[in-house]
Amino acid sequence: MGKTTAEKIFASHLVDEPFAGTKVLKIDVVMCHEITTPIAIDDLMARGKDRVFDTSKIKAVIDHVTPSKDTKTATQAKILRDWAHRHAIKDFFDIGANGVCHAIFPEKGFIRPGYTVIMGDSHTCTHGAFGAFAAGVGTTDLEVGILKGVCAFREPKTIRINVTGTLPKGVYAKDVILHIIGKLTVNGATDRVMEFRGNAIDEMTMESRMTLCNMAIEAGGTSGICMPDMTTVEYLWQFISSDYASKEAALADYKKWCSDDDAVYDSVLDIDVNNLEPTVTFGYKPDQVKTVSEIAGSPVNQIYIGSCTNGRLEDLRIAAQILKGRKLAPGVRGILSPATPAIYQAANKEGLIDIFMEAGFCVTNPTCGACLGMSNGVLADGEVCASTTNRNFMGRMGKGGMVHLMSPATSAASAIEGVIADPRKYL
Repeated sequence: MGKTTAEKIFASHLVDEPFAGTKVLKIDVVMCHEITTPIAIDDLMARGKDRVFDTSKIKAVIDHVTPSKDTKTATQAKILRDWAHRHAIKDFFDIGANGVCHAIFPEKGFIRPGYTVIMGDSHTCTHGAFGAFAAGVGTTDLEVGILKGVCAFREPKTIRINVTGTLPKGVYAKDVILHIIGKLTVNGATDRVMEFRGNAIDEMTMESRMTLCNMAIEAGGTSGICMPDMTTVEYLWQFISSDYASKEAALADYKKWCSDDDAVYDSVLDIDVNNLEPTVTFGYKPDQVKTVSEIAGSPVNQIYIGSCTNGRLEDLRIAAQILKGRKLAPGVRGILSPATPAIYQAANKEGLIDIFMEAGFCVTNPTCGACLGMSNGVLADGEVCASTTNRNFMGRMGKGGMVHLMSPATSAASAIEGVIADPRKYL
């Protein structure tokens, strides 16, 4: 019987199985940020275990409130900063060098096919786009990961999601994953890996694949996974070129992590994207979705383009294509947060930042702040945001605020009209 990618990774990283169904895995990358990690650091110090298992496998960043907005957030940052310096953690990204964690870590080449990755952050599932098993964990598991380099999991079953067809004009990876979550519901992939397959996935960039996997958690998924292919190799080549004689050799090695043809799946979902429309959330759950045609005309107060879902260069290019030569609707404010300094610099060189600013957008430093209502774009009670982020829970971006999740294209069109708008008319 063949194995899925997740099963192959579990088998290759298994350290122990203390109880039936509970598997302790060796961890390749432990990622840390200033919101959840300080709690783990303080507890380890209180227990007299202020140690790290391997400084080369720990990556840390200050990304949620940056620069700090008050004493509390400054203290959180200081705890992480002091810890990183104390243990000589080389891959620590402080103010000025920092970015959104799930954008900057893959951008630096830290994720590879077949890896196990943990972080105290639910959207760690993003990194499965590389053919890795990546999962968000709680404080205790994060502590053990930092200290021992292992983590215990129940081996998840896998849902295979076949995405076939050609994406229509104005439809992007964000629309695909919102449509999938609408089909599965927010609980439909609980304790499951969501394995994305099909020609539509094969044709996606790594940026688009990360967008897909990023929102696996919104259907309850432990991780999202895409099969490593030449697109993966091309993205990683600058980091792996000394390890392989050629890109073909790298691909041959990475292919061992692909699911076998005779692998057994918990279930299979088939999605044909040929007639898919731009998709938008309503209400306060990510599975509450409508086509843009059904919700067009709903008023918005703020446009937000950024986050670990849609703050990459590809996303900025898509939005800028629509915004070029146009202005924000009167009474609507726009906020752009490129996800990393490298993305910001590239967007600046391409003239994208000028397009956003000429349209009336406020361009901020890379940060996660607005997405979870901490800084750089918090909503007032009763306000509505058209957002490229990943979560639309009640009060997510500010107490009493309402969030509609959508693609960068739909956000840009909505910015121009001041209401949720169909991007296809601008393309």
